[in-house]
Amino acid sequence: MDVEPDVRFEFVLVLKGDPRGIQRLPDSFADYVAGDDRPRTMHLREAACGYYRWIVDVIYDARGKMYLNIGWEKFARHHGLQAGFILLFSYFGDRDMSVKVFDETRCRRDTTATTRRTTSVLSSQRTRARRFLDVRLIGRTNKGTILPLDFPV
Repeated sequence: MDVEPDVRFEFVLVLKGDPRGIQRLPDSFADYVAGDDRPRTMHLREAACGYYRWIVDVIYDARGKMYLNIGWEKFARHHGLQAGFILLFSYFGDRDMSVKVFDETRCRRDTTATTRRTTSVLSSQRTRARRFLDVRLIGRTNKGTILPLDFPV
């Protein structure tokens, strides 16, 4: 079991509209991290999953409002975020944050299991594609593989 470092600040974000679009963070959080010289990036990871971090650019508008920008889309896409999902952010300092994802049923999502299933499906698709190629190959020469004339490239 992973042990989380001491949490300095937590907040909840309810996704509205396009969950992969720019996301505004709470003003109280922006005020809190303003003492840290307004970070330009945050390092996001799924809670209890320390092996992968997404570097997400942070931007501020003229009024000092804080937004997650470039890099957020990849995080959102990887975790299958949708409008209505609830995210619990935990800030540990030094731009390090973890995120717990709750779906429309208000239950926490295990995106690591989703990732494993997706990887497994992709792996089996690659295996089937290799079998197809092995069957369709005519031969090999020192200049490469010989494919049938009707082989879709």
